[in-house]
Amino acid sequence: MKIRTLATLLIIGSVFLLGGFAGKTRKGVVVNGVDVGGLPLYTAEERVRSEIGKSLPLFLVHTPAGDVSYKLGFSDDLNTLLPRAKKGSYTANVTLQWADAEEEIEKLCKRFARDAKDAAFSFSAKGFSVRKEEKGVLCDFEGTLFEIWNALKEGRTEATLRTAEYSPSFTAEDVKERTRTLSSFSTSYDKTNLPRSHNIVLAAARIAGYTLLPGEEFSFNSVVGERTAANGFEEAPVIVGGEFVKGYGGGVCQASTTLMNAALRAGLTVTESHPHSLSVGYVPPSLDAMVSSGSDLKFRNPYLFPVYLQARAGEGKVAFTVYGMPDGKEYRVESKVLLRVDPPPEKIVEGEEDRVVRAAKQGVASESRLLVYENGKLLSNTLFRRDTYAVVQGIREVKAPETDGEILQNEGMG
Repeated sequence: MKIRTLATLLIIGSVFLLGGFAGKTRKGVVVNGVDVGGLPLYTAEERVRSEIGKSLPLFLVHTPAGDVSYKLGFSDDLNTLLPRAKKGSYTANVTLQWADAEEEIEKLCKRFARDAKDAAFSFSAKGFSVRKEEKGVLCDFEGTLFEIWNALKEGRTEATLRTAEYSPSFTAEDVKERTRTLSSFSTSYDKTNLPRSHNIVLAAARIAGYTLLPGEEFSFNSVVGERTAANGFEEAPVIVGGEFVKGYGGGVCQASTTLMNAALRAGLTVTESHPHSLSVGYVPPSLDAMVSSGSDLKFRNPYLFPVYLQARAGEGKVAFTVYGMPDGKEYRVESKVLLRVDPPPEKIVEGEEDRVVRAAKQGVASESRLLVYENGKLLSNTLFRRDTYAVVQGIREVKAPETDGEILQNEGMG
């Protein structure tokens, strides 16, 4: 009986020492400013935790758009502090916690991260239209969480959302580099000759805005179309068999000639070109390009990048410009007259007025050459074409002298 009573006293003493009086705190215990003396342990814990919660700071995350604040949780040592606390004032050990940090940082990353957008451009008869690139933003999810955990561990309540901009793979500067002027060439025409002017302007408009892909071949006839009234062309002088006659599309050869000269100076490979039977006045000999239903102007893009053909015509001038990515070389053309043959004396015919029926033209033998330079050094000098242009005898009409009708009658009567 005495042994059982002693055991009971030992148990009661242990409860008193380790757990207060039957699960209660001791009298006079104050924790974090809250008087919890004599309260059941769970009640004391609730009250102290409620007070701690009121004073918890917000956690600030610095973002590119400003600070975002979040409520924090915490853990404490009240379950060991309260049962052991004797009369007096205590402060619980509090560890700040952010339970849903991963979820919230993932939301922030989705909000601020974005893919980069490449620059884009289009080409038409109106020229180039460029949409600038947009930088992307990367969000370092793991790095941001690591910074948050370290901050909480050290009692700090702020961190920075780790973001970084990055550039796209294709920028507006890249567009500019790929669309530089490779060459430009122009010729002049008589704007008062309205049908011929119309045909030149129409042909140029059909070519303006054309994109020639790497390795692709350009065909003037395919792009411009048949020179017929149904296709919008008008009658104007054309050269046929060494003579100037009226035909639909007169003047189109000046457009093809101007284009060919621009193509040559851009380093494009001319695969088909033909001379006129007579020399023309708007380019040197062997640098013209006659086109007809059976003769075409063709050239190929030898580069690994597209080239872009632009055309402008009006007010007596037609011009072609070739755009693309320069290859570091300079392309030139030269024309050389090998022989000139003077025409025979004018043929005089009687008519109703004094006028030139057909202008005399020299006959010409000529050649043209392609020269390629790099850093001022001549790399190649190759023959492009060798041609012969016919001699043209001039014809002048003179007004027939007036005669006396009576004399003629008498003479006729014999």
